[in-house]
Amino acid sequence: MTKNQAFTILQHAGGIRCARIITENAKKLTRFRVLWYAHQLRRGVPVAKIIKQKWFYGIKFYTNRHTLDPRPDTETLVSAVLSDKITNTPTRILDLGTGTGCIICALVKNIHNASGIAIDKSRRALRVARRNINTLNLSDKIQLQHATFDTPNKFKERFDIIVSNPPYIAHNDKRVNRGATFDPAIALYAKDNGLGAYKTIAKNAIKWIKQDGKLYLEIGIDQGTEIKNIFMKNGWDLLRTENDLSGTERVLVFMVARQ
Repeated sequence: MTKNQAFTILQHAGGIRCARIITENAKKLTRFRVLWYAHQLRRGVPVAKIIKQKWFYGIKFYTNRHTLDPRPDTETLVSAVLSDKITNTPTRILDLGTGTGCIICALVKNIHNASGIAIDKSRRALRVARRNINTLNLSDKIQLQHATFDTPNKFKERFDIIVSNPPYIAHNDKRVNRGATFDPAIALYAKDNGLGAYKTIAKNAIKWIKQDGKLYLEIGIDQGTEIKNIFMKNGWDLLRTENDLSGTERVLVFMVARQ
């Protein structure tokens, strides 16, 4: 099958943009494979899940059904960190719920002398992160650990930077788009009306961060006020907020409150 024939079939199934991305990135364009791609598009499967790759902060990452696909909203989190980190001193980063590893990899790639630890409760997600870390030649700088947010004595050090894009969708939230239904539920949904992960991080991360360190969190739509209150009640000071490209409050930056 020619590339033009494949493009036509895929365009009818998912539109011009999807057809272009698949024909430019898919390794095989056999008739069977193209028809399979078209079937996945009609089901609503995101293109990243079909071709198993997604660009994030200028870096190509492997992704699959066991991880969230890297999203443009999360680039706001990386940009918030990079806008603060202007020194060349060694920087230790902790990534809570790493998924594909896209956040910590982008940071280590862009911060001189940075290294760190990335954790996830999903062993399958950790395998994806390990693949990306190895592909990007960062295995000497990023260590992976199987752990949850509720492990206050897990780490033997304190970190300069803690980042997290935790699950933050309430189980009864009807705003979840069709594409997200192909992401792992464990990475999307949280108890306590979507606030459960933040409550755990607020309680435990204070034991993992240096006194002058900063905590950067991605949040969901309209969650800012509640999450700010959770953290301030647990000994954190809010430094600032960051909006994503659509103008939605997307990132909160905290420090440990001064005594």
